[in-house]
Amino acid sequence: MAEAHTPALLLQGAVYLGAAVLAVPLSKRLGLGSVLGYLIAGILIGPWGLGLIAETETVLHFSEFGVVMMLFLIGLEIELDKLLELRMPIFGMGGLQVLLTIGLVVALGLFLHLDWRLALVAGMGVAMSSTAIAMQVLAEQGVLAQPSGRSAFAVLLFQDLAVIPLMILLLVIAPGTETATGFHMDWIAITKAIALVVVLIVGGKYLLRPILRYIANTGLREIFIAFALFLIIGVSILMTSVGLSMGLGAFIAGVLLADSEYRQELELDIEPFKGLLLGLFFIAVGMSVNLPLIMQQPWLVLGLGLGFVMLKLVLLFGLARAFGHKSQDALLFALTLSQVGEFAFVIFNAAADARIFTDNTASLLNSVVAISMLTTPLFMLAHGVYLRKRLNRKSSSHDAFEEQRAVIVAGFGRVGQVVTRLLSSVGQPPTVIDFDPNQIDLMRQFGHKAYYGDITRPDVLRAAGIAKAKLLILAIDNAEDALETARYVRKHYPQVTILARARNRSYAFEYMDLQVDFVRETFAGALQLGEKVLTELGYSRFHAYRTAWRFRQHDEKLMWASHPIRNDMQQVVVNSLRMRNDLTRILTEEQQGDDKRERINQGWEQVGRTEADRS
Repeated sequence: MAEAHTPALLLQGAVYLGAAVLAVPLSKRLGLGSVLGYLIAGILIGPWGLGLIAETETVLHFSEFGVVMMLFLIGLEIELDKLLELRMPIFGMGGLQVLLTIGLVVALGLFLHLDWRLALVAGMGVAMSSTAIAMQVLAEQGVLAQPSGRSAFAVLLFQDLAVIPLMILLLVIAPGTETATGFHMDWIAITKAIALVVVLIVGGKYLLRPILRYIANTGLREIFIAFALFLIIGVSILMTSVGLSMGLGAFIAGVLLADSEYRQELELDIEPFKGLLLGLFFIAVGMSVNLPLIMQQPWLVLGLGLGFVMLKLVLLFGLARAFGHKSQDALLFALTLSQVGEFAFVIFNAAADARIFTDNTASLLNSVVAISMLTTPLFMLAHGVYLRKRLNRKSSSHDAFEEQRAVIVAGFGRVGQVVTRLLSSVGQPPTVIDFDPNQIDLMRQFGHKAYYGDITRPDVLRAAGIAKAKLLILAIDNAEDALETARYVRKHYPQVTILARARNRSYAFEYMDLQVDFVRETFAGALQLGEKVLTELGYSRFHAYRTAWRFRQHDEKLMWASHPIRNDMQQVVVNSLRMRNDLTRILTEEQQGDDKRERINQGWEQVGRTEADRS
């Protein structure tokens, strides 16, 4: 039996992977984002596209583990005290969003003379947003840690918490269900759910770490990975057994391990599985788009899909503004959560099984859900284009490069901020360019002049005054973009001195080829930390400082010596070992010292004590 099914499974796997490999990079290159690429790939290979894959429901259910793993990883990043800080957004914004959405859809349904049960179930489904799409979009936009990202996550978390009450409500309103029985089922289900959550929290707090420590001591990484997967799948099975969301259980497990010493290893082990299954989930959603049904009733399906999305957009924007978000953050929050989520599939199919409405109605509503999911990547694309145009217009009409200064700083992240503050403090404020509108707003709040633009574009460089500038500081986070900009400026504006941050030796060698001055990102901090370690180990301050200074000389000399032979690894290793032995010999000789050096040492220590007393 297994042999008969193996070729089909391999073929399906090849189709999924091939579709993703072809569609997603193309979509990213066109600026459409990875989510839309997966969805389009699913539509193309699905039963109503090329027909390469016929079964969609099983794949959709299996791939939901990608969403579950994503929530587990998110939980690993949020310690319990931080989660408690989100209680107002979770229960305030989240609760209002669910209740108001259901209320508005029910009111609209009754106005259109629909059956109240149909209107209520539709409202329950529409109130849900897609955790998979929303979190992927927030990650791609880089706003998970910003106010809009935190609020969106809080609302999604409440939606997961609302799953069991909504499913119980669905059973209560089903035709032929007796009220007493319904409430009896209600209390049993709630009791089971609460008991399971308590068991998970208590058991996770006291059992997970010892188990992980025991497995880690075996030294078998594959067993550690196996347990991580077992933990996620096991918790998911337990949660679904009492009607709760799989993702909620995985999130709780992640939070319980957020402050553990195994967090980083768990993240590294789960991330590849999460990425593949999440992509498969988006493909499955694309395959579920019922093209024949849409063709039969195009205006109804598209109208309902866009109508529900617009309803949620207005509601979410108003809710975010009411909770104190700025208009820009509120818009991003609303766009992120405006789609109808994957849990709506479960609600609508369960409603059809409970005879609240027909299977045809469930198919229609499922198609509406899929259409709504397609809108989010498109909305985010349009939002990005609009934001860039608006900021470019704002810059050109008000303060776009009013002055062409001697120094241009590209990027206002951690490095760019320090450089800008230092230069401004001595009366040499630079021209600062950044591609993140949130960073631009932050700079302007602190009184710095900043301009929105992509530093890799020649027209932006020209407008910033690169032709008359003395210095270009490349402080952007994207190392490849920084290198590309350095190549362009070195070729077309050779008179400009370029200072760059090199992420590692590989980029340092690239800058050497271009004759660009650079500072290695972590080297100075690591060296300073090493110097402090030496003093803690009993070395005198002078000895620790001198050792670090010698090591800096040695490392810079080694890097320049390795540059011409960097492609010959054997030569690099031999050269490195020889120079390391030289460094050890020099440090050993200096450590022995003489009387003069000892007197210098004592004077250094006396200066150090005097400075410490003053501070």
